[in-house]
Amino acid sequence: MSDKYQPGDIEKKWQDKWDEESLYSAIEDDSREKKYILEMFPYPSGDLHMGHVRNYAIGDVIARHNSMRGYNVLHPIGWDSFGLPAENAAIKNNSHPKTWTYMNIERQRHQMKQLGLSYDWERVVVTSDPEYYGWGQSIFLKFYREGLVYRAKSKVNWCPSCATVLANEQVENDLCWRCHSIVEMKELEQWFFKITDYAERLLHDLELLTGWPERVKVMQENWIGKSEGAMVDFPLEDGSDTISVFTTRPDTLFGATFFLLSPEHKSVAKIIEGSDREIEIKDFVRRVSSKSSVDRISSDFEKEGIFTGKNVINPVNKEKIPIWLADYVLMGYGTGAVMAVPAHDQRDFEFANKYGLPINVVIEPIDSKSMMEDMEEAFTEDGVLTNSGPFNGLSVSKAIPKITHWLKEMEYGKASTTYRLRDWLISRQRYWGNPIPVVYCDDCGIVPLDERDLPVILPDDLDVSKGETLSTKESFYKTKCPKCGGSARRETDTMDTFTCSSWYFLRFCSPHTETGPFDPKRVDYWMDVDQYIGGIEHAVLHLLYARFFTKVFSDMELMYAVEPFQNLLTQGMVKLDGATMSKSRGNVVSPEEIIDNYGADTARMFILFAAPPEKDLEWSHEGVEGIYRFLNRLWRFVDDNIDLYKEEAGVDNASHWRGLIELKKQGRPTPDFSDDDQYLLQTLHSTIKKVSMDFERHNFNTSISAIMELVNAGYLYTGKMNKDKRNKRLIKDLLENLLLLVAPLAPHITEELWELLGNEFSIHRRAWPVFDNDLAISDEVTVVIQVNGKLRDKLIITRGASEQEVEELALASEKIVNQLNGLEIKKIIIVPDKLVNIVAK
Repeated sequence: MSDKYQPGDIEKKWQDKWDEESLYSAIEDDSREKKYILEMFPYPSGDLHMGHVRNYAIGDVIARHNSMRGYNVLHPIGWDSFGLPAENAAIKNNSHPKTWTYMNIERQRHQMKQLGLSYDWERVVVTSDPEYYGWGQSIFLKFYREGLVYRAKSKVNWCPSCATVLANEQVENDLCWRCHSIVEMKELEQWFFKITDYAERLLHDLELLTGWPERVKVMQENWIGKSEGAMVDFPLEDGSDTISVFTTRPDTLFGATFFLLSPEHKSVAKIIEGSDREIEIKDFVRRVSSKSSVDRISSDFEKEGIFTGKNVINPVNKEKIPIWLADYVLMGYGTGAVMAVPAHDQRDFEFANKYGLPINVVIEPIDSKSMMEDMEEAFTEDGVLTNSGPFNGLSVSKAIPKITHWLKEMEYGKASTTYRLRDWLISRQRYWGNPIPVVYCDDCGIVPLDERDLPVILPDDLDVSKGETLSTKESFYKTKCPKCGGSARRETDTMDTFTCSSWYFLRFCSPHTETGPFDPKRVDYWMDVDQYIGGIEHAVLHLLYARFFTKVFSDMELMYAVEPFQNLLTQGMVKLDGATMSKSRGNVVSPEEIIDNYGADTARMFILFAAPPEKDLEWSHEGVEGIYRFLNRLWRFVDDNIDLYKEEAGVDNASHWRGLIELKKQGRPTPDFSDDDQYLLQTLHSTIKKVSMDFERHNFNTSISAIMELVNAGYLYTGKMNKDKRNKRLIKDLLENLLLLVAPLAPHITEELWELLGNEFSIHRRAWPVFDNDLAISDEVTVVIQVNGKLRDKLIITRGASEQEVEELALASEKIVNQLNGLEIKKIIIVPDKLVNIVAK
């Protein structure tokens, strides 16, 4: 055995061996409990970076650990290869999207294998393969038949830089989620998935996700945005139409003194048509529509409005109230119309004061009957109703249901629930995506394709760098109508890439199935995903859409699970000098650089050791060096004791050690089991216990610290004696269990050392170590308390308690209080985990 650790010599050897043996291939086995471990699959738009490495290393440790615990583990990988990231990267690099994408897939595959990741390479899914996206088209047709797909003309979010439509979830503070360009509004005919049909279930079932971070669940809850209230109809003064308003505060209806519309509201054109202010109002609409929604609703900007010259009738008191357009009213919220109650809404209050509109108080403080004539701000607290007809004197909480019921009786409105969530716009005006399987026929209209005509193959011979699209490719869009056989035109939009990633985890369960998107029986064995790992940035995009797809499939009786991911771990970012690593900043650390210089095991262990998984990680070259030194120490320690291990190979020592411990407790002689032996044995079992518990909680950083302390204890033990004095049985136990603990973290070095110890392939097929509580160091210790050097009491405390905690406990002891009566404490001396001496006069 070489006395020097040389990762370059061993890592490729074991990666090839694992492939040859199909070590990580998963097969359904009803006799074993399963664990499905999955990291969010990558976009193949470039090389992997250390952020990817962190994601995959976390998942790999969880997968390996569960496999050693006896679970039947599925741990697959694939590529989210359609969409803007890959297409834009290809254009930037003067390449065709397909060429660029598949080149990067092979590059990333090589990098993943270099890291020693325990993926089932027989289950790889690539979303741009026809074998995958054809089934995505089949899913579209299934949704279409279920009434969950429709085409409509609507104003949509348009990114001029990406030249495509964005879903609401892909607009962040009025910027494109991908390129950060300012998003514009554009009216187009588009395809939508009716995710709103599942709004209530998506919201309600968040309570099932007990293994998700609360932060993510709150983000989804806010995005779905459920509001309960009343829908109230306000007729135009001339009776030509009615405009509905959703309000959560029907108790304030009697205080509505003006009516606000979003400049984008569909009724605006009709209301201002022929008005002498039509041109002025249209200019206002254009100017406001060019503002970002963030600025429009921000409290930092003064609100703007314009009177339309028309009125509506407040149904509850029949008063005419003027219709204004206001910049802070957005179409994305409610109905895009607002009954303005300036006495009880601060934005309405500011708007009324600016434009001299009336303010009518309809809620007063409970403890005051003042009419608040000199209001300086809106009254938004709880109170009782006034100036509200038959509802005067009611509390707000009692008035809301009574007025809502009254509205229904009077046919002025009804109780209503609304959601902020909007239907999912899936049309994209880009080439590199999954074609939508419908055609347009002059005689038959919109005609969905038959399943037997799938997949619609994406053509390879487009030059996207010259602006060619599917709409310019005649050989693609010219076709025959499947219904009448006449001339027809294919849909030239492609589907949002998130449609691909909304079901890939199901395809992994049966990647070679040819009769459907997935095999329901095999899906029911593996699903739901036991542990999902990925970034927080997908909280209201991928994660929401994947939940939607899963519920639809469950309703179609294609699977039992109603949620896709049982547990979710959102890892933190990898930073360098305080800034998140990115190519644009030029602060990227290449995984290959670390692997070439230190080995994959060092890269893996450092990224797991530097911070808890959910926290941001600060990259440290010194930290990488430290992990490399530790692995070298591990190597040397095994090398120094390998002959002792082989002499004791195969001996079961569990009962042996318990017997010796018992003899020691009885005070009987144990010549072959010294105090040093006992301490090392107890340290070993304490470490197994701690690492096992830490792994369950994903506290890999603290588990690595504990393993390092165990190695230190091993060196301390062997440094006290010559090799022939060491306890061979103990060394055997120590080396075997130490390598098993390290195996999920650093799979290559442990596999090599395991073989060098003379064991059969593979360490990763061995069972996870089991600690014996009787052999572990107790978490409690007895501390002696002295007063002026004389024993006065004893305390049982938690091992490692701080000096402050120990001092407080000692001074709180009744015996010590009595001893110190009338004495002044001069000094307190503490020996950790052993003694407290109180010096007093």
